[in-house]
This record gives sequence, C-alpha cells and structure tokens, in this order.
Amino acid sequence: MTVTIFGSAIADLIFRVAHLPRAGETVLGAAGAPLAGGKGLNQAIAAARDGADARFVGCIGQDANGAMLRAALVAAGVNVAALREVEGPSGLACVCVDEAGQNQIAVSPAANMAARAAQVPEIRDGATILMQMEVPPAENARLIARGRAGGARVLLNLAPAAAMDRVALGGVDLLILNESEAAWLGQQLGRVGDAAALREVLGIGVAVTEGARGATVATAAGLVQVPAFTVRVVDSTGAGDAWCGVLAAALDLGMPMELAVRRANAAGALACTQAGAAPSMPDSEAINALMGLD
Repeated sequence: MTVTIFGSAIADLIFRVAHLPRAGETVLGAAGAPLAGGKGLNQAIAAARDGADARFVGCIGQDANGAMLRAALVAAGVNVAALREVEGPSGLACVCVDEAGQNQIAVSPAANMAARAAQVPEIRDGATILMQMEVPPAENARLIARGRAGGARVLLNLAPAAAMDRVALGGVDLLILNESEAAWLGQQLGRVGDAAALREVLGIGVAVTEGARGATVATAAGLVQVPAFTVRVVDSTGAGDAWCGVLAAALDLGMPMELAVRRANAAGALACTQAGAAPSMPDSEAINALMGLD
C-alpha cells in the first residue's frame, strides 16, 4: 500500500555546543549549512528508506531552503507530487546539540502553516496516514476524518504536544507520544501519562516511546512492551521521527505490532548514532543488521 505523511518540512540549522544554554545564557558553538528536517519530512524519509511507498504532503517556501528540502525528499525516493510551494520562507529550526547528544530546538513553522488536508490525494482503503503537530491542528483533524471515512490506518504523532479536538482524536488508530508529551497529555486529561492510562480514557491505540527503556503500546489487543537497542548516542535529533516513520512503514507492510515496534526501536536507536535529522534516518539494511536479521 502507500504511506502518506502529511506534515512539516523544515531546514535545520544545527549548533554544536559544549552544553545546552540555560535561561539568559549565551553559548558559543559551531554551525554549518542548513540540513533537511521537520517532523513530516524526517518521517517520510524514514519510511521510504525502510521500503515503504511513501508520499509527502506539505508546503515549502520559494527559497533556497525549500529547494534543499524538496531535493532531500526526492533523493530518498519519496513521492513529492503533492508538495506545494507557497510565498514566503520555508520553515526553519535552530537546533542546539550538546556533547552528550541531547538537544534543544526552536522552530519557525513559516510555510508549514499553509499545509492543507485538501492537498492529500485520494485515500484508499488499507492505506496508512501519518501526521504530526507542526502544521495547523485543524487540518490534521480534517485529514483524520477523511482517513477514517476512507478506511485508512490513521497515525498521529502528537509532537510537539498541542491540543487536539477530542472528536478528532477519537478517529485515530494509534496516537504516538514520547514520555514528555505523554505526561503533558495525561495532565490535560487528569490521568497518569502512560500508554495504558491514556488508551483507557481516549479509547484509541496509544504508543509511548521511552528513550533508553524502549516503547510501550496499548491497543485493544493488549499491552506491548519492547526494549530499546543500546547504541552510542551522537545526536538524538530525529530519533522519534525515525521511530514513527519506520513504525508506519512496518504496519503498512502488515507486520504485527510487536515486530513493528521492535523495528521502530532499532530505527530510533540508529538515528542517534549520526548527526542531523533527515541525514540520520537509517535504511532497511542498517535496521535489519541491528535487529540481527538476514
């Protein structure tokens, strides 16, 4: 089938610093040219590199960063027929990465705020849709409704954490969050921020990535807990996007949830071993090697 990723494309300006800046502090560091990033673009590239028929739907500006973002998608084999150019700048992020590979990120969405659910072509029964929160939430809600009506598998990565209409959330097959996002959502709902508790109150599948501990998924079929792979962390930027994109690809190919999560854990771990976001998305060969597959 097809994995449709509706979301953001953002140029990442990465600063290497000794430590992440505290409030009011200026930290000197080294930066290079902008690299391809944005949660939607990263996830599309991750899905394509793991063998999915991936198409990206979103917006870029009519600038050099936009051209760079389009080229990165095309180079990874992502279908960009529904990628639209709009007036003004492309999205831009300032990413600070410390010596331990931890990061702080500030994002200017810019062109991404022009993304519209109507850009998404026909949705076929059995296809997979993956969204994030760096585009207007109302457009995600519209696409969730379309996907549900069309018989698609609908995945929403609630990142960065932001409010979504409860009716729209009810149309999601799997809600994906990291630990901090899950804690935030739990606080909003008056519940503990873990996969089981969030599934109970929302009535949908919930996946929570837990860093070095792995990931937990709660669905109608029960609770799945899959441990993480151990790697040397260089830069954690994009690890969650690798996880989401590869999980979507695996589910689209019909893998059972536990195997799909294990594959996503491997992809997230591998993304931590290289610098940058889109450049660190692993391919299927690297994922298979880490998983010990032929």
